[in-house]
Amino acid sequence: MLKLLWRAYEHVAMVVGLLLLATVCLTWTPFALLLNPLLPEARAKRVGRGAIRGAFRLYLRLLSLLCACRFDLRELQALGRRGEPLVVVANHPSLLDAVILVACLPNAVCVMKARLMHNVLLGAGARMARYIVNDAPLPMIRGAIAELRQGACLIIFPEGTRTVTPPVDACASTAGVIAARAGVPVQALLIEMSTPYLGKHWPLWRPPVLPLSCRVRVGQRWAVLERPQQFGPEIEAYFREAIDPAANQLPDACE
Repeated sequence: MLKLLWRAYEHVAMVVGLLLLATVCLTWTPFALLLNPLLPEARAKRVGRGAIRGAFRLYLRLLSLLCACRFDLRELQALGRRGEPLVVVANHPSLLDAVILVACLPNAVCVMKARLMHNVLLGAGARMARYIVNDAPLPMIRGAIAELRQGACLIIFPEGTRTVTPPVDACASTAGVIAARAGVPVQALLIEMSTPYLGKHWPLWRPPVLPLSCRVRVGQRWAVLERPQQFGPEIEAYFREAIDPAANQLPDACE
């Protein structure tokens, strides 16, 4: 009986969690649409990024209170308090990854797929925050370098999409090229989740296995990249060695 009740709670928590995210995003959307054309670009960017960070911090608190989610973000928060310009690279097991990183890293700017810039939930806020579109490599690299030189923290998932085959898929070298040209360090983050909820193999309508635990560890830092063009294979090898083998794995029911 208790098992059935817990499974029912997992279904309820899934619906509540998704509705909370939609509500948080949609609440900010009309303000972003109104303020973006009215404010000077620098102020719009600052306000937009601050609003998204605050909204995502609230969302994580609500997940902890209502949906049996446990987040160990102490190392990530300590990194955020340093407030330094750097390129952050992380593995990408879940749709929650970007939410978690943006919530903890001030003045964070994401590299996003072009279609997300027109997404109903994310588009208006992302445009106001001046997030970077990845549809054209050279403008993307130039835009990222400009943001880093203005003190931003650039978030890149070098796999390009959520992990298909844990612990990590092939990684691109773009983050290393950007960091080398901007003259900033690269900081690796290791995201480890108790279940692959909202991962590549997890349907949106499938409930999570609760309690859901997520830990973000601060990994290796590259102050200087001697071979930035080879950074993709290097960071992939590092992730394979450093990520907990038990983390982010597909349970038997998903295979």
